[in-house]
Amino acid sequence: MTREVKEIFAGEAPPAPAALAAKVRTLAPSMTRSMQRVAEAVAADPAGCASLTVTGLAELTGTSEATVVRTARLLGYPGYRDLRLALAGLAAQQQSGRAPAVTADIAVDDPIADVVAKLAYDEQQTLADTAAGLDTVQLGAAVAALATARRVDIYGVGASGLVAQDLAQKLLRIGLIAHPHSDPHLAVTNAVQLRAKDVAVAITHSGATGDVIEPLRVAFERGATTIAITGRPDGPVTQYADHILTTSTARESELRPAAMSSRTSQLLVVDCLFVGVAQRTYETAAPALAASYEALAHRHTPRRRTR
Repeated sequence: MTREVKEIFAGEAPPAPAALAAKVRTLAPSMTRSMQRVAEAVAADPAGCASLTVTGLAELTGTSEATVVRTARLLGYPGYRDLRLALAGLAAQQQSGRAPAVTADIAVDDPIADVVAKLAYDEQQTLADTAAGLDTVQLGAAVAALATARRVDIYGVGASGLVAQDLAQKLLRIGLIAHPHSDPHLAVTNAVQLRAKDVAVAITHSGATGDVIEPLRVAFERGATTIAITGRPDGPVTQYADHILTTSTARESELRPAAMSSRTSQLLVVDCLFVGVAQRTYETAAPALAASYEALAHRHTPRRRTR
């Protein structure tokens, strides 16, 4: 049984219509091909699919009724009836006068103005999808763990490594001891030293990056609180994560690899973590931030030219 279905049976409310499209985009890559056809159909034509019975949607997508029901559950709904209601709500929102979406991929011969418009739209959509799908209960628990941590280790490689550095820098500026690790050997040797009052954060869009999973596993086994920031809530990294923060990404294309949009959504989650921790530790965070600004102020003062 998937994590999403378990959440439903645990009593969580189905996602709001606004979050449905975000969930389809986030989960579609990890679905079976038949389930992807169902998910893509409801995302492309929510109004049309809302008018179909479970049998009608199965026939439209060339799948089975069981596949349609499984897809509905994976998207966070107890059954197909609940998914139809959400589709009707989403269709009503889309018909409320919003501007049409810019969905075309970037072409090699696109004018630079079109590139800017398409990238801006994709990044806005990625941020909106991430915000809509972010579990605020998990986020709050992760913030609480970071705010009281003795030490924070953060693992990420490639583009996710840059995000790890950003989170570490932010936490350092409010007085927390935080270390980013992109070297897998150093990550593991540091993870061995973690204990119950420490926190380990793994950042991996695919949820399957071995160089990130291994140190998180070690930290988990040592008793540290573990957090995964990932675009795949059912990926291997989550089996060693106490708290899972799911990100979204825009569609990949030849000129827009996954690393670009995943970085955008990861940075949003990092900012949410940072602000949450700063709020909880305000009495110490505010003076630490002020001190760091003061220490760096002279570096931002324009130098006078000498003749």
